[in-house]
Amino acid sequence: MANSVIEAFNKFLSESVNLDSATTGTARRSRDWLLEQIHLLPRRHTEFPPLYEDVDIHYGSFARRTKIRELDDLDLIVGIAAYGTTYADYGTSVQLTVPDGIALSAFCHPNSTLLNSKRVINMMIGYLSEIPQYRKADIKRNGSAAVLDLTSYPWSFDIVPGFFTTPDVSGRTFYIIPDGSGHWKKTDPRIDQNRASAINQWHDGNVLRVIRLIKYWNRRATMPTAPAYLIECMVLSHYEGRANRASEFVDLEFGSVLTTIASMILAPVQDPKGIDSDINSVSWDDRVRISVRATQDAAEATRARAAENAKDLRLSIGIWRQILGSDFPKFG
Repeated sequence: MANSVIEAFNKFLSESVNLDSATTGTARRSRDWLLEQIHLLPRRHTEFPPLYEDVDIHYGSFARRTKIRELDDLDLIVGIAAYGTTYADYGTSVQLTVPDGIALSAFCHPNSTLLNSKRVINMMIGYLSEIPQYRKADIKRNGSAAVLDLTSYPWSFDIVPGFFTTPDVSGRTFYIIPDGSGHWKKTDPRIDQNRASAINQWHDGNVLRVIRLIKYWNRRATMPTAPAYLIECMVLSHYEGRANRASEFVDLEFGSVLTTIASMILAPVQDPKGIDSDINSVSWDDRVRISVRATQDAAEATRARAAENAKDLRLSIGIWRQILGSDFPKFG
């Protein structure tokens, strides 16, 4: 129950949208402990490839602080020492060529010097299962990651083996991670993290809360759900380069952000990392349905704001409940 729109939103964000602070602290400690155990593997097993700890990176929405409840996974890239391994970029995939005589040679495709990303992930799975605390865990390969699912936590860990490139002709460096098909692909989570941080700082720390609220809206069963990363990129685009700062009150931002999404979802959305081209993989029918819902809910948000300005708080909060669902507090 809430007696004002501000009170309702603060309660809603705290109890239904944002991650619980105790959960966040436990998750970070468990992630850091896991990374420490992985760093010990080459010392315990001579067959385990040497690691490049300096390029380990936490990535994904949890690292960017845009994750919403409930916490289901944590992502990390574990750096592997290349020792002369080279890469060739074919656009749709990257191939890694391993020199003779290094530990990585054991994980190449049959009768080849090309490194097999599936074998590298499976190797990591095998050694993770030998850590006493993880022996009873469910550890499996899923796409580009070794997924560690512990019964002691409600979240899993997506552990991605990766290489760090030397600077290319333009001075850029990349992470090379599994592509899910046996070869590799480029990525650079630093760009996503730096972009989100810079835009949020320019807007006085108010953008990340809007991202989380829009992600919650996106997840509701009133329309098809767009990929969370796509939603995040569109919200950041809404604020990127904007001179006027975002309001500290998320309800004041909600409608204009949905109007942007209603338009952007219908068109290609460029990869902010400049690695892929269009990251909008949503089908056309679903794009239209999302656009229609965003437009309708933006109009409803305007109506809720008008009701609040007219001091009809019961009506305003009731409209927000229609937009955001029954977890939004009732008036009273």
